[in-house]
Amino acid sequence: MERGRFFQRRRVCRFCHDTTPLDFKDVSLLRNFLTERGRIVPRRTSGNCMRHQRKLTIAIKRARSIALLAFAEER
Repeated sequence: MERGRFFQRRRVCRFCHDTTPLDFKDVSLLRNFLTERGRIVPRRTSGNCMRHQRKLTIAIKRARSIALLAFAEER
């Protein structure tokens, strides 16, 4: 019996492709890159490039520090 080979296409960085500005005040955009527990989604899952993942992480941390985003969600 032959097994099918599954492969996943490499996800394209949203910020490189659409040239969407990455701003810490855009909370709705930043929430797409957080889990339900409030953790930052890793680069291999989100499909961001290294440069934009670093900028995204800094933007999330800035939004957390001025209380636009929560550090952790309640259970």
